[in-house]
Amino acid sequence: MNVCDRDGDDLSNGLEDVPVLCEELVFPIFQYCPDNVQGPGCTVDPSEVVLPGCTCLSHSCCTENCSCLRTYGRAYGGTGALLDLNRTQHGYSSPVFECNALCTCSDACSNRVVQRGLQLRLEVFSTRDRGWGARTLEKIPRGTFVCEYAGEVISFEEARRRQLAQRSEENNYIIAVREHAGTGSVTETFVDPAQVGNVGRFLNHSCLPNLFMLPVRVHSVIPRLALFAGRDIEAQEELTFDYSGGYTNRGPAEKMSTQSDAAAQASRTDGVQRKACRCGANSCTHFLPLDLSVLS
Repeated sequence: MNVCDRDGDDLSNGLEDVPVLCEELVFPIFQYCPDNVQGPGCTVDPSEVVLPGCTCLSHSCCTENCSCLRTYGRAYGGTGALLDLNRTQHGYSSPVFECNALCTCSDACSNRVVQRGLQLRLEVFSTRDRGWGARTLEKIPRGTFVCEYAGEVISFEEARRRQLAQRSEENNYIIAVREHAGTGSVTETFVDPAQVGNVGRFLNHSCLPNLFMLPVRVHSVIPRLALFAGRDIEAQEELTFDYSGGYTNRGPAEKMSTQSDAAAQASRTDGVQRKACRCGANSCTHFLPLDLSVLS
């Protein structure tokens, strides 16, 4: 078991620029890693730099001259602090590519955000009825990058094997992200932080979350699963996201069951135990999202 003491221990063991604080808790054994790592079935090393870089010599890239921004568009504001939320307001987003290790621009370029890693003071704590959770110790403005959901990048087959082997009392950490790029073109990424992961593994699901997930590519074709603030978040507020990938401040994502439908469903689906949702939202669907495509 991993032990974290209340007197200021850093859960990341110095791997993050900002310490990840925690209450006096005993955690399950896992290896803290701030970035994605190559797992079983993954044919690409997420740490390998394969994307081309720009040739900008300025302190911060501008759209007129930067090949990265001309190709993919500007994702962040001029200071690089906030995400352009217009990318996600219609339920889908245009690709986000940051300048990378092969770019000649400054490390302070405004198109470098997710790659800088954790910059906020977060704390892992024990919730009343949902196990561990993560909260912010400072205010977070809407559109701010908060943290990654980092872990082992695995294949579909390995994700299926792990989920089928899981016991009912165990947590399922696997996130499946599907990106659609034109007719019939779908890219799938499976990330599992159960054994190797970062602070993102402690984030709970909510049917009315304050974070949303967006794939962001930096050095590799494998995206980083970046979590951004969907609204202003107060200090001491728990950080949550919708495990199904949706985000709205008005209710659960459309891809999830409605409250009445979920209440009528059996707690088991295709032989897999569905876990109860205890997010407390008025529009709660009663069950955590379940991706049956991994089990097909």
